[in-house]
Amino acid sequence: MGVDYYNILKVSKNASEEDVKKSYKRLAMKWHPDKNVVNTKEAEAKFKQISEAYDVLSDPQKRQIYDLYGEEGLMSGFYPPPSSKEKGFKFSPRDAEDIFEEFFGGFDVGKEKSNGGGGGGRRLKKAAAMETKLPCSLEELYKGSRRKMKISRTVLDESGKPGTVEEVLAIQIKPGWKKGTKITFPEKGNHEPGAAPGDLIFVVDEKSHPIFKRDGNDLIVHQKISLLDALTGKTLNITTLDGRDIPLTVSDIIKPGHEMVIENEGMPLSKEPGKNGNLRIKFDVKFPSRLTAEQKSDLRRVLGRTIE
Repeated sequence: MGVDYYNILKVSKNASEEDVKKSYKRLAMKWHPDKNVVNTKEAEAKFKQISEAYDVLSDPQKRQIYDLYGEEGLMSGFYPPPSSKEKGFKFSPRDAEDIFEEFFGGFDVGKEKSNGGGGGGRRLKKAAAMETKLPCSLEELYKGSRRKMKISRTVLDESGKPGTVEEVLAIQIKPGWKKGTKITFPEKGNHEPGAAPGDLIFVVDEKSHPIFKRDGNDLIVHQKISLLDALTGKTLNITTLDGRDIPLTVSDIIKPGHEMVIENEGMPLSKEPGKNGNLRIKFDVKFPSRLTAEQKSDLRRVLGRTIE
């Protein structure tokens, strides 16, 4: 007894051309080998059967011969379709992936085949990656953090109909990451029927900080200092991004634009754990608009001359 193509495609013998197409679309999406990575061999076999059944039932001449003489008659080549004057018509099954590509379109038609032959093995063309910004504070990029992102994506069900699902992704932000760093997640949605999933990519975007500015692996902080303190010296406290206080003693005369460097107190080096860039303190000397008598006296003492 021959193969029952109607049963394989889950349609009745009086199914219309549209019924055949709808059923093939649903079953092909369900059993395509690329969507069945666990039971690939079973999927390849079913996918090949479904494709062969569609190839026959979607073609009026092949379907006529099959309805009259069955699979054996179709394969034998002895029986032409009733409406044809040809002596015979031999059916040669087409490649399952060629049929799938022809039906859905948009494929990367390669030469690779699986060990199972024509029942699958070509990879679906990958959909374009989706990129979205991931705003991060400088503190997060300094200390590292774990972020949870709730996303909505479009997926296709077994019948090829699009639907929306929600998913929560856990993103581990590593210390020292820079603006533009990409975190990639395999994505199953937002693609056309027949296209393989594209990637979902989060791109780090660094938020501005009210105190610190990043320069590569260095951190820059602008420290205001009065003219008197710039001349006489002072002990300052610099609070780091992780909350530590670093005492900074100013002993030399500070000129406008002077810069002090504290090594290993900048941003962490993501590729060299335990190492940091430098912390650079740039001094802004504040010149007073007027001086009190006491301040004038202090300045005379510091400068060693009379100030008018």
